[in-house]
Amino acid sequence: MSEQGAALLETPQLPPPGPQFRPSALGLPLGLLKTARPRQWIKNILVVAAPAAAGELMTRGTVLQLALVFVLFTAAASAVYLINDARDADADRAHPTKCRRPVAAGQVPVPVAYAAGAVLAVLTTAAAVAWCNELTAALLSGYVAMQLAYCVWLKHVLVVDLTVVTTGFLMRAMIGGVALGIPLSRWFLITAGFGALFMVSAKRYSEAVQMEGKGGATRALLDQYTTGYLRFVWQLAAGVAVLAYCLWAMESGGVSNGSLLPWRQLSMAAFILAILRYAVFADRGTAGAPEDVVLHDRALAVIGLVWIALYALAVADL
Repeated sequence: MSEQGAALLETPQLPPPGPQFRPSALGLPLGLLKTARPRQWIKNILVVAAPAAAGELMTRGTVLQLALVFVLFTAAASAVYLINDARDADADRAHPTKCRRPVAAGQVPVPVAYAAGAVLAVLTTAAAVAWCNELTAALLSGYVAMQLAYCVWLKHVLVVDLTVVTTGFLMRAMIGGVALGIPLSRWFLITAGFGALFMVSAKRYSEAVQMEGKGGATRALLDQYTTGYLRFVWQLAAGVAVLAYCLWAMESGGVSNGSLLPWRQLSMAAFILAILRYAVFADRGTAGAPEDVVLHDRALAVIGLVWIALYALAVADL
């Protein structure tokens, strides 16, 4: 064997740079689905909030329309996730956990993620115009534009980042009423808005507490907020949400339209208990994703079910 041949055998063969992934027939579709964050779709159940508050959930047409709105909002949110992961692919590859995301891992090529996100965003707006109304289409388009601005710029602006995330939840709560042409109560908007801010700021506070003294915050701006400030925000938001709900509950004054009991006033107790129970986790610094907190705490889940029952009786005036 020649010296050159021996040198080739002794030289280790390095793998080509970049993420490695073995393609398969279902690899790309499954990767796109995973990038769309199916676990986050549960948040979009909030589209029933406004119709439920107005007592408009009992007709077949309403259910079908809300199902369509749920699908449209899910598609809009998925479009944002796809574009966000495509934009952050390089940064995600250096992250200990985000490197497993399909785009960062190479399962979904960056151009494909961009294209899929753009197509979803356009189709969502077109479908809303065709099957809902123009205001619903405008709300969905505004949501996508706001979230993309958040990914690119707004997540780096103090306080504005909290406002954008909160507004996303509020848009979910509003869109069902907008699609069905239901007037949105001022108490509904205030309670939903500050309730969302309470959960968002509680989550950020918990992240800040867990990262305190460790450095290397994984979320933009997290290391620029103090835990004292975030505590102030979630406490303020909780107080305003409770006040707005109580004002709605007391607005009728007492038993109305022949109801057996003052369900509105009784629902105040369950609502306040739910806020207080959630605040326990916020104070401990363990309030993660809202859906995880609610689903993993049995007491909070029971309180929530009691509140739903009392609220339904209040809306139905039974």
